[in-house]
Amino acid sequence: MLGSMWEALRQEMAKSDDPRPPVFIIVCKTRKLAKIVYEWLAEDRPPSTVISRAQLPELRNDAGRQNTICVYSDVQNEIESGNAKSDETRWMRHVLDTIGKRDWPRDSQQQSQYPDGFEELAEKMGRDRHPPGRDVRCIVSVGMLTEGWDCNTVTHIIGLRPFMSQLLCEQVIGRGLRRASYEVSENGLMREEIATVLGVPLSAFTVKASKNAKVEKPERWHVHALPQKEDYKISFPRIEGYRQTVRDRIVCDMDKVPSLRIDIEKIPPEVEMKAGLPENTGRPSLYGPGRTSLANLEKFRQQARLQERMYEMTTALAKHYVNDAECRLPPGVLFSQLYRIVQEYIDKKVSASDPADKKDAFLSPYYGYIIEHLMQNVHPDESVGEVPELPRYERMRGDGSTSDVDFYTRREPYPVNKSHINAVVPDTQKFEQSAAWHLDRHPRVFSFAKNEGMGFGIPYLHNDEFHDYLPDFLIRLEDEERCLILETKGYDESKEIKRSAAERWVAAVNADGKHGRWQYVMVSKIEEINRLLDTI
Repeated sequence: MLGSMWEALRQEMAKSDDPRPPVFIIVCKTRKLAKIVYEWLAEDRPPSTVISRAQLPELRNDAGRQNTICVYSDVQNEIESGNAKSDETRWMRHVLDTIGKRDWPRDSQQQSQYPDGFEELAEKMGRDRHPPGRDVRCIVSVGMLTEGWDCNTVTHIIGLRPFMSQLLCEQVIGRGLRRASYEVSENGLMREEIATVLGVPLSAFTVKASKNAKVEKPERWHVHALPQKEDYKISFPRIEGYRQTVRDRIVCDMDKVPSLRIDIEKIPPEVEMKAGLPENTGRPSLYGPGRTSLANLEKFRQQARLQERMYEMTTALAKHYVNDAECRLPPGVLFSQLYRIVQEYIDKKVSASDPADKKDAFLSPYYGYIIEHLMQNVHPDESVGEVPELPRYERMRGDGSTSDVDFYTRREPYPVNKSHINAVVPDTQKFEQSAAWHLDRHPRVFSFAKNEGMGFGIPYLHNDEFHDYLPDFLIRLEDEERCLILETKGYDESKEIKRSAAERWVAAVNADGKHGRWQYVMVSKIEEINRLLDTI
């Protein structure tokens, strides 16, 4: 049964092109079965050697990201009754309430509106204040979730239990019938939204169709690798992190480190405040007479010495490396080398225009940004014989390739010739189609592929969260076994961060030498592509 479900999940996730982030509900009969399914999906632990590992990274839980949750019947009863006996149960209520929600609602001043008791509970349990259910993609439950649960992003429902009545089937299927969007398309109809149901006997679920009902069924295209064009295949390693062995010296190429601008338009250095209590007329005193006060950073700037702040930042960086078992540098030597790097970064890469000040860089969120930038760009110094930074490959999936591409899309693809894949699915109106046209005709290009459905991602850290950067194209050159990673980038405030992450990926893979030679390039204009390929 689990093997069949694995195949169904694989196929559904591969062909899903729903604009909603898909949420799976798996309904189990017993706690024992729910625990087995949860461990299989969330922890990649199969129940026996007969059943293979799930290998569904989209549903696997990892550090700081909860993709799959398990909800038992007694927990559901406590949540619905409002008499939760533990903090975990109260937290689970907030998780279920925020599944499919990317952010909290905001007031007129763009402040997050948290539900009652959420902030206190998050602080008590030491957890972030973002919606705790925002990353959840799969719910393994014993019994049914309450009818008042209003998640509108359920796209797949799987039944792993007997269904003895029509009412039970209706209750289960009803979890996937809430629409995510009520927008009307050009023809005056709402777009079709589909909930895929597996393991629930639909014959027991009867619906009386309206004679005048009209549903728009958009056209779908199949994008896949062509077996007869295997010679155009492009393979790539999957990397989850990096390994460093530091013995004597570290170095940082400051030209590759993203710069930092203290932007007063995004984070103002001062704010005018006034009591917002209601007057006897019921109007907020903010709009009436009375004294206002100014909160700014002047006191902080007067008390903060730039050298002292750089010492504090260096200490934080040094602790990170000292705790790494691969770092063999004495703490004193490590600190002095890191301090020079921090000092150079503050001098060369941090900019602040009046009324901002460079000292503001040592306040949140800028402080965290600098730590992240430096942690990802400080490497062992190869020029003095240090071992270069090496990639840490994914153990569960192995290498990827264009052979893995097989999905359906509602965006009309662009057919190409020099590719293992039958077509390119553009994300832009014109830019990517033009790029594909040039790549398909340039004599130095042996083959290329749009990075869509391949699973190729470059890991990087930003804003205290791990992300995957997905470049646009992979290219094999005609005259040698060399691969290019091409990004066609317009405006993107994270451009420097992504470029730095890609260059780190390339350097580590090339240093390992097991996957050929790689190079990363970014273009902002179409005419740059031919010039780049002619000279590279």
